[in-house]
Amino acid sequence: MAGSERLSSPEEGYWYDGDDTAVSVLSSLRRFRAADHARRRREGTRMDINTTDMAALQHVIARERSGDPATPTSLAEHLEVSTASVAKMLGRLAASGHVLRMPHEQDRRSVMVLATDHAHEQIRLRLGTMHAQMLEAAQDIPEGSRGHVVDFLEAMTGILGLEDEPDPHRPPHAHDSDPV
Repeated sequence: MAGSERLSSPEEGYWYDGDDTAVSVLSSLRRFRAADHARRRREGTRMDINTTDMAALQHVIARERSGDPATPTSLAEHLEVSTASVAKMLGRLAASGHVLRMPHEQDRRSVMVLATDHAHEQIRLRLGTMHAQMLEAAQDIPEGSRGHVVDFLEAMTGILGLEDEPDPHRPPHAHDSDPV
């Protein structure tokens, strides 16, 4: 969408008041997030895993690439789920041939989680073309503007990553007001 175009539907600007160009940027970001979420669901379905399992697999691969293999604890922290949920998830991913659990190289009391060759192949097959297209789109941004785009996206990441504040529109649960 060009910066001078109006919103394509009235509901896209519902949440925002301001200049049309800024609202168009935020509306484009919203559509990007929706498209990304839908793509993650589709790819997970094609790989016969759910979106949380897909996020875990991506984390495992990223940790492998950094030379610091994932552990069940690092997965629980990254996904913000319990270690019991991670144990069940790793069982599913191991059964489907996507991950291996092995003794940790530095800490034998711990387990490291590694992606299988099958998982790497599926990720490359399913995401390789898309990643190349995304890189090409990023390279199409004029060099002088790239820093501004990065700054904007980092600001959005910071806003979305803020700790949840108590909801003033929801009455507290009985345990919320219990003395410590």
